[in-house]
Amino acid sequence: MKLRFILSIGLLFWGSMFVKAQTDTGNWLMYFGTNKVSEKFSIHTEAQYRNHTISPTNIEQLLLRTGLNYHFRPNASATFGYAHIGNYEYDSERKSPEVEEHRIWQQFLTTNTIGRVKLEHRYRLEERFVEDDFKMRFRYRLMVFIPLNRPKIEAGALYLGIYDELFINDKRNFFDRNRLYGGLGYQYANNIHFQVGLLRQEVQTTAKTFLQFGLIFNTDLRNTKN
Repeated sequence: MKLRFILSIGLLFWGSMFVKAQTDTGNWLMYFGTNKVSEKFSIHTEAQYRNHTISPTNIEQLLLRTGLNYHFRPNASATFGYAHIGNYEYDSERKSPEVEEHRIWQQFLTTNTIGRVKLEHRYRLEERFVEDDFKMRFRYRLMVFIPLNRPKIEAGALYLGIYDELFINDKRNFFDRNRLYGGLGYQYANNIHFQVGLLRQEVQTTAKTFLQFGLIFNTDLRNTKN
């Protein structure tokens, strides 16, 4: 009964946001993967197709990111990677992006649990080559995972995910942006998650809401049967 009540409230929330979102909400379609190659190392793979509008027909950004993860412990890892970001203007007729960015990034990630709740801390440093401009940026994200129908997040678990992420520049405008997210996730199998949520992004003097759909698909490349 409690789970049905939560889902009913969630559906009403999504419905009202969808009606409002026709004009002022974008859409992000996302894939994330952690692909183990040894006991300590894995490869991060990621693709995000971001749209100006709620329908995925007016591209704003295409982000492709990869990296090498080193796992110190089951709850701690570090990553060194590269990303390419193509930025498109609204209603652009160009097939290629107006602005391109090449990005080097380093990350440290840790997790811990308090009762049923899982906390994830992500610290990320970015060296950004945006056309002829060089920028550096620091990001910190705190994410909370709350299982709804199981004592922990495992196969068959429905869970609530909430995070806040702060972006800080190294020069000029110190504050870059802030992202606040809330959504539902479902772990279909040990290595597959589905997520849907809403993200509110504040960028200095502007703000916008994005409807997000995410797929997390992790593989173990050491196992040829995977």
